[in-house]
Amino acid sequence: MEILLTGATGYIGGRLAPLLVATGHRVRCLTRSPEKLADVSWADGVEVVAGDVLDAGDVRRAAEGVDLIYYLVHSIGSDDDFADADRRAARNVVEAAAEQGVGRIIYLGGLQPPPDEVASPHLASRAEVGDILLRGPVPAVILQAGVIIGSGSASFEMLRYLTERLPVMVTPKWVESRVQPIAVRDVLSYLLGAAGLPPETNRRFDITGPDVLTYREMMQRYARIAGLRPRVILPVPVLTPWLSSHWVNIITPVPKPLAQPLIESLRNSVVATEQDIRDLIELDPVPFDESVRLALARVRDLEVETRWSSASWPGAPSDPMPTDPDWSGGSAYRDERRREVQADPETVWRIVEGIGGEHGWYSWASAWALRGFADRLVGGVGLRRGRRHPDELRTGDVVDFWRVEQLDRPSLLRLRAEMRLPGEAWLEFRIRPGSRPGTSVIDQRALFLPRGLAGHAYWRSISPFHNIVFGDMIDNIASAAEALVPSGDGSGRG
Repeated sequence: MEILLTGATGYIGGRLAPLLVATGHRVRCLTRSPEKLADVSWADGVEVVAGDVLDAGDVRRAAEGVDLIYYLVHSIGSDDDFADADRRAARNVVEAAAEQGVGRIIYLGGLQPPPDEVASPHLASRAEVGDILLRGPVPAVILQAGVIIGSGSASFEMLRYLTERLPVMVTPKWVESRVQPIAVRDVLSYLLGAAGLPPETNRRFDITGPDVLTYREMMQRYARIAGLRPRVILPVPVLTPWLSSHWVNIITPVPKPLAQPLIESLRNSVVATEQDIRDLIELDPVPFDESVRLALARVRDLEVETRWSSASWPGAPSDPMPTDPDWSGGSAYRDERRREVQADPETVWRIVEGIGGEHGWYSWASAWALRGFADRLVGGVGLRRGRRHPDELRTGDVVDFWRVEQLDRPSLLRLRAEMRLPGEAWLEFRIRPGSRPGTSVIDQRALFLPRGLAGHAYWRSISPFHNIVFGDMIDNIASAAEALVPSGDGSGRG
C-alpha cells in the first residue's frame, strides 16, 4: 500500500516506519522537521514531505494517492491550547482523507477511564480526536493504549528513574490507580495488524498487555527485575499533579511539560473494557515483567531505536540559528575560541560527537551539574535527558539540555539550547584540517541572542565564568583527541 505516516519523528512513529518499509509498503512521512529524519537508518526507504498537520493544505497534498493514513500525532502541553490543536489537526486529516480517497485512518489514542471518573485533559483530548475520526466519511481504527513499556518511552523512563533513585518515596495517591500496561512491541504489532482489518471497520479497540497493576505494583516489580531491594512507598493525598510533575521533573529525566500530562493521566484508572482486537489480530501479549526485561536489555545493549526526547514540547526553541552576523541589527553575544590539535579531523570528531551524556562536557563538571539542577527547579529539562547513544548522534537528537540542530560529519556539530533561558543559545563546533598533515583545527562558538533586559543581564552575569567553562572545554577536547593518536604516527607527537 501507499501509506502516509504522521509522527515519524516521534517515539512510536520512528519505530513503525522501518517496519512498514520492511513489509513492502511505500511510506510517505509528513513532518515539520525533515532534517530529523536525515540520519535515521531507514531514511532512504521513505519519501519525506515537509508539512504540518495543522495546515490543511499540507495534509491534503501529503495524502494524494494514499491508501492509508497512520495518525500518530499528539499535542503535548499543560495549557488549554493543546486540545484545540488536536481538534484542528484531526479535522484536517479527516477532510484530506475524504478528498483524496484514502481507504482508512489508523489512530493511536489512550485507554479511557470508567464512566464514574473524570478523564484527565489529555485523555479527554485523545477521546475527542477518536470521535472526530470515527464520525468522518473514511473508516477509522482507533487503538487505545495504556502505559507503554519500552526502552526510551517516557512512561518507562519515569518508572525506571523513580524506582532506581528513591528506595523510600512519599508519593501521590495516583500510585494506587489501576493501569494495564502494554509492551511497545505489541503496540507496533497492533498498528501493523490494523492495516489488514476488514475495510468497513470503523470503531475503537482497547489494546493492552495481560497484567492489571497499580503504579505501586509496577515500581515494586521493576525493583525486583532490576535487582533492587523492595521500595518503601508512602502515598499521601496532598501532592497535586502540578506538584507531582515538579517532583518527577527533578528526580527523572522527564521534563515538566511532558511529566504533567503523564501524571494527570495516571490519576485515572485505565483498564481495558473489551479485548475484541485479539479475535482479529493474532498476538500473544507480552507480560509486564517480560516487557521490563526487554526494555532494560535494550538500554544495556545501547539498542534504543527512539526516545521520548525525540519529540518537541511547548516552549522548546525551534527556529534555526540566524546566519546574519548582525542578526537584523540586534545584539548577539559570542564566545569564540580556536585550537590547533595534533590529531586528524576524524579523530577530533569522535570526541566532539560523543560530547555530553556519560562523557560529560570536558569542563568543570560541577558547574554543568549545578546549571542542570537549577534548570529543573524552574521546570526545565536539565541534564538528565542524556543521549540516545553514547557515541553516535543524529540530527534532532537530544544531548542533555541541548538538541542537535545540524550535523555534518565530520566537520560541524551545532547544538541548540533547550534549557530555560531569557533568550536563545547555540553551541557550535567546526573541525577542519590543520596546516600540517595529521593535524586539525577546532573552531568553538557559543552564541546567545538575549530577550529583553533579563537576557543582557544573564549573559553579563555568566561571562566571567566563560574562560573556565568554554576555555577548558576546547582545551580538554583537544587533549582527549590527541590522547587517541598512536605514538609515532607522524603527526608530530612522539
